[in-house]
Amino acid sequence: MTAMDGKDDLKPIIEALIFVSDVPLSEAKLKEIVGNGLDGPQIRSCVAALNDEYRKEGRSFEIIRVAQGYQMVTRKEYGDWASRLYKGRSRTRLSRAALETVAIIAYRQPIIRVGIEAIRGVGVDGVLATLLERNLIRIAGRQPGLGRPLLYATSREFLRYFGLDRIEDLPTLKEVVRPDASQ
Repeated sequence: MTAMDGKDDLKPIIEALIFVSDVPLSEAKLKEIVGNGLDGPQIRSCVAALNDEYRKEGRSFEIIRVAQGYQMVTRKEYGDWASRLYKGRSRTRLSRAALETVAIIAYRQPIIRVGIEAIRGVGVDGVLATLLERNLIRIAGRQPGLGRPLLYATSREFLRYFGLDRIEDLPTLKEVVRPDASQ
């Protein structure tokens, strides 16, 4: 591989790697593949330059940061047409119980099963199994003390599924809870 002089040399390489990846590509993975002393600021600069080019050219796609990596996606205004392509192949949706459970885990992580059940008011064994199977949550260790129950936390797949880069990108509880929710 030849030495790269700057951003213009890196842009097509980074673009090609993000384009062919079926999962968000982390900066660490890009550095590993490209080598040559590539660093985070160079990657971010290339992605920003690529997105500027896409906007100026009126492209229907962009590169976003999701699940602590980069992924090429269709811009929102073209979503209706893209969804027509996949008509009949709907994305598997989460049940209400699964959504409630994963929300509790996201906002209270790490949390034990009993803590989730105390909030939901029902058993969650089956829901936890489903969320683990779909890789939306992970076992984050064990709580110290009696019985050493498992601790649950969200996964990178959770971030990707919900289009988040970091767990801190979730709306705050104040933003989510309606003022009249107690009525």
